[in-house]
Amino acid sequence: MMNIQQQSGQVYNTAYFSESNLAKIKEIMYETKLEAGSHLFWEGDCADKLYYIKQGRVKITKTGDDGKTFILYVYGEGDLFGQLDGFRESLHSFDAEAAEDCVIGVIQQKDLEVLLWQHGDLAVEFMKWMGLLHRMTQTKFRDIMMFGKPGALCSTLIRLSNTYGEARGDHTVIARRITNSELADMIGATRESVNRMLSDLRRKDVVDMDNGLMVIKNIDYLKDLCQCENCPKDMCRI
Repeated sequence: MMNIQQQSGQVYNTAYFSESNLAKIKEIMYETKLEAGSHLFWEGDCADKLYYIKQGRVKITKTGDDGKTFILYVYGEGDLFGQLDGFRESLHSFDAEAAEDCVIGVIQQKDLEVLLWQHGDLAVEFMKWMGLLHRMTQTKFRDIMMFGKPGALCSTLIRLSNTYGEARGDHTVIARRITNSELADMIGATRESVNRMLSDLRRKDVVDMDNGLMVIKNIDYLKDLCQCENCPKDMCRI
């Protein structure tokens, strides 16, 4: 039976694992704690582990030659992430930074491989999980490359609403404070351009602010602008 973990409507990326198989993965973890602002790993470090967030949030970032940081993912409690290559020794191609104080379960690749050899059903679920991560990456790059910065911003707001959204009447409140600088880092834009795009969306009564929280008032407009394909929420998330 699929383990759909939810909190305030949020679906985590471990949904493809059954409760029993997720429990098996948790049994081989060892725990580490991470303070906000510190790094779990850096680009170029050996990629031989997976990480399960028991508490907190982790940002996966990539820094360009010009020093600009791009936020690829934001993982939260209940998410599993990491970079493994079964055919050769692999190095991380991005950084992982704690967005807040975290408790992380660390899974060694060698221990995971033994577990997958022992349990064929877990191996199938693990393949589905890896497929989900690949599809998430593909859809994010599609949005950024095909629909320009406005389309990428609209897509990001939809993903934020799926990840942190709370329904309030006909509107959706993104129940986590996201700065315009963070939005800019998520779509590879400048803060000033994000300011202008958000001002335009507010004039059109598509979004609004309420005590520092973003309110989505017309999500259909956002979907039309980025030609949303109505992907399932476990894929369409930040």
